Order: sequence, then structure tokens, then C-alpha cells
Amino acid sequence: MVAAGSKCRSCRAPAVIDLPRHNANFCAEHLLQLCRRQMAKAIDDYDMFGPDDRILVAVSGGKDSLAVWDMLIEAGYRADGFYVGLGIGDYSDESTEYVTAFAAERGLHLTTVDLREDYGYDIPTASRATKRVPCSACGMSKRHLFDKAAVDGGYDVVVTGHNLDDEAAVLLGNVLHWDIEYLARQLPVLPAANGFPRKAKPLVRLTERETAAWCLLRGIDYLVEECPIAAGNRHLHHKSVLNSIEQESPSTKSAFYLNFIDNMAPLLAEQTAAASGDLRRCARCNAPTTGEVCGFCRLVDTASTHEPVPVELVLGKRGRR
Repeated sequence: MVAAGSKCRSCRAPAVIDLPRHNANFCAEHLLQLCRRQMAKAIDDYDMFGPDDRILVAVSGGKDSLAVWDMLIEAGYRADGFYVGLGIGDYSDESTEYVTAFAAERGLHLTTVDLREDYGYDIPTASRATKRVPCSACGMSKRHLFDKAAVDGGYDVVVTGHNLDDEAAVLLGNVLHWDIEYLARQLPVLPAANGFPRKAKPLVRLTERETAAWCLLRGIDYLVEECPIAAGNRHLHHKSVLNSIEQESPSTKSAFYLNFIDNMAPLLAEQTAAASGDLRRCARCNAPTTGEVCGFCRLVDTASTHEPVPVELVLGKRGRR
């Protein structure tokens, strides 16, 4: 993580990590302190939630979602976890183990939903049934279930572990296509509206490397592997491009994303309102939707009646692309 003999900028103790974007090295204590400050600043700057709010953390078993849950609990927030079993073979089995172990070891409340058991489908089957990439069915399923769990459970906000690398990569993709509707909604916090709960991303000022270091120093075990059926996802390619730029010019990612939030996002505020349109309630599940039946219920109708598809078949198909 850091060259031998490097010293912490704050206390001159031996450093455990170098952070070129901060032009500094940090010891374990001051790296954790930096992470706490960056999360607190994001929460305060964007008015994400308050100390009395009930928080539902969407957890996946990866470093970012477990790190943000851990950081919120350490900071004194009331935060419960919510996990969706996606049915992606060994990957989902392992992610379930990491999430349940994390919650059990800390005495935290965790709610789980399993797509196959509760809705009759899994992501590989949904991908084949809808003839769309797995990430499409996965994203729709998780967004709907996170929203439903928050509304049904009386939570004030849904928190996700999206970090600076994630947000910068998504921003790059949206800018390359000038997708104004998505750009208008790419904010650190989205207020509750039209039946949707408030959503917040407290880690937008921290990189993947910094959240990984938090987990290492805090003794948090997490799933290291990326989703096996996400290979070829444009989001991963955009991350790689930004990492190359960052290596040559540290702090580029933070400047790109945070300057967008400060300078451009306010100009798109009206686009957010215009894009929302008139919403009604889904005739099946009562979720907000633009049609009579929401996209999630249509997905359930299509995927749950399809013959189950082993994850290996989806892996093979994506490997030939």
C-alpha cells in the first residue's frame, strides 16, 4: 500500500497507505479519521439525513456497502441492513455468507429477500427471459425491493455504498451520451418524492481504495470478486479509463464528479422535475409507476414463468461476446 519508510502526514508515524489525490500518506489511525471526516462532510454538505432518522442500508457483501454500514453505526446512526439474494450461483452464496456474518458479529438487524424463493426467478433467468443484459434485471430488482423495504418498514432514507469511483464512472458514461435525464438525477441525495423514499450515498467523497483500507483496518471480511455476469459492463470500462487518467493526474476523479455536483447539477434541477412526469400506483404492488403495471411486476411475470437458467449458461454467452 505504501513505500517502506513512509510517514503519516498528520503524526509522522509509519504510514499504511499513500493517497496521491491528497498528496499524503497516512497511518492507520489517521486513515480511519480521514474516512470518517469525508463521510461526515458528504452527509452534512448534501443534507443526507439527521441523527434521528431511521436508515436502511442496501448491503451486497462487498467492501463499500459493509464499510458504509459500519461507519454509520460507529457514528451513532440508527442503521439496519437489507440484502437481496440474486441467485447468481456461488457468487450470491458467498455474498450472503459475508453479509449475514457481518450483521451477526455486530448484533445488527438484517432483512433478506431471495428473488428465487420470494418472487420465483433469479437474475440469470431474468436475463434470458427478457433477452437483456443481466445488469438491467438486477438493477431494476434491487431498486424496487430497496424502495419497498424502506416504505414498508417506515425508514426515512435508503443508503447505498456508491463511492467516488462509481459515481465518476457513471457520470462519464452519462456525459459521453449526454443523457440529460440520468445526469439530472445523478446526485449524492435524492429527496423523497412521488412515493419513492429518500436515497443517499454517504461515500461519494471516498474512493474504492479508501473503503477497502477501512475494511482491512476494521477487520471487515467482504466479497472481493466482482459479479461474474457483469463482465463487459460499460461501467467497468469507464472506471478503467478514469483510473488511467487518475494515475497521471491525481484528484481528477474527485474534481470531475464534485465539480459537476457543485456547478452543473443545479442547472439541471428543472430537468429532474420535468423527467418525473405524472406517476400513478401500480395495480399489482402499489409502487409508483408511469404505467398501469410497474416494470418490476412485469419482470416478475416474464421471468418467473421461464425455465430456470443456470448461471453457467449466462457466463458462457457473455464470454463469447
